[in-house]
Amino acid sequence: MRKVLAVANQKGGVGKTTTVINLAASLASGELRVLVVDCDAQGNCTSGLGFDRSSSTPNLYDVLMRGIPVNDAIYPTEIASLFLLPAGRDLVGATLELGDVDRREFVLRSVLESVRNDYDVVVLDSPPSLGLLTVNVLVAADGLLIPIQCEYFAMEGLTDLLDTVERIRTAFNPGLALVGILLTLYDERLNLCQQVEEDIRAHFDGDVFNTVIPRNVRLAEAPSFGKPILLYDIKSRGAISYLNLAKELLRHETKSAGSGN
Repeated sequence: MRKVLAVANQKGGVGKTTTVINLAASLASGELRVLVVDCDAQGNCTSGLGFDRSSSTPNLYDVLMRGIPVNDAIYPTEIASLFLLPAGRDLVGATLELGDVDRREFVLRSVLESVRNDYDVVVLDSPPSLGLLTVNVLVAADGLLIPIQCEYFAMEGLTDLLDTVERIRTAFNPGLALVGILLTLYDERLNLCQQVEEDIRAHFDGDVFNTVIPRNVRLAEAPSFGKPILLYDIKSRGAISYLNLAKELLRHETKSAGSGN
């Protein structure tokens, strides 16, 4: 398996970074070599994997804007086959600076070309916006996973995101495929969550993962300790759900490869 997977949704608070951290950790636990790239200036993915966002060590901004070799900004994590290209605080300025760069939509794709074949999966955490950094993420990716919170406004903005994806396919990256929509922060006790799930599955038939990520206290606690849920509480419902998601994703990729898609 060789894939660059973007996790994106312009709405905040939908479990995007939680999904990047824990899906990547779950894939790495299956002995895949996985690289996480934190493309969000908030740096939550970086801190959630135990790294100091304020560190002066090379990070994604240095790679994108200062020409530092990408391997000089990749670091090991507590999981043996999981690696991180972190965000730093200066990444917030990259959107403005990228505006003056030639082929600005392809900068991230270009820097990842030299390392993408060193990993089985590269997972990109995108900003909660449809700005230039998110465009770079979508241009660099082979596949897109969209996390959606099970709430009343769950589908708000999803049309805008899918329209952006279609424009990026047409203009920059015809190979970008929707890998799936992931339902997150699910509470089976709430009728609203059940109704939202029914509506999304009806509207996006076949594009929604069977695995659903529950609202889980242990899953919410893990980032404050700088650990994926597998290292924080492997027996929690959150850990089991992300392990199941990793298995489902791998089955999907195997099936797609077998069918030639």
